[in-house]
Amino acid sequence: MENLFFKDWESLYHIAICASISYIVLFIFIRISGKRTLAKLNAFDFVVSVTLGSTLSSMILAKVTIAEGSVALLIIIILQYILAWFAKQSETMEEVINSEPTLLFYNGKFLHDAMLKEVITEEEIYSEIRKVKIENMEDVRAVIMELNGEITVVKKSGNTSDHTSLEDIDKTNLK
Repeated sequence: MENLFFKDWESLYHIAICASISYIVLFIFIRISGKRTLAKLNAFDFVVSVTLGSTLSSMILAKVTIAEGSVALLIIIILQYILAWFAKQSETMEEVINSEPTLLFYNGKFLHDAMLKEVITEEEIYSEIRKVKIENMEDVRAVIMELNGEITVVKKSGNTSDHTSLEDIDKTNLK
């Protein structure tokens, strides 16, 4: 209990050095690999972000050496790109890696089967609609759970275009 707040100056110095070097290494890897590394486009991207953070933490706290942590960071980023490349090249891999967006509300109707599948309540949907400052439910075209688990509210527009952001949403099970 006596070392709860302060152990010694040497350990603080060690953490300061490890944190600085680890941060610089991660920063360089992210700059080289591009924006996709930090994107949270789907569940896999979320796992990558958590794994990068955990690895960085291990490097800072000297649970692994900086060289070992750097190799781990590099492998995580490379694997993310390999899977993203396979998903882009193959529709089958795209389906394996990425889920489909789920329509939860459409044209004034809650889609209870989809809500049950995604474990979402009407109150949570109302909350998401209020977040985008919509009061009247008649103004909402759709509420979608996206690939990354975020919920998107699509407002109705006066335009009757055939080209909409809802084109990739499966509307076959509308009840």
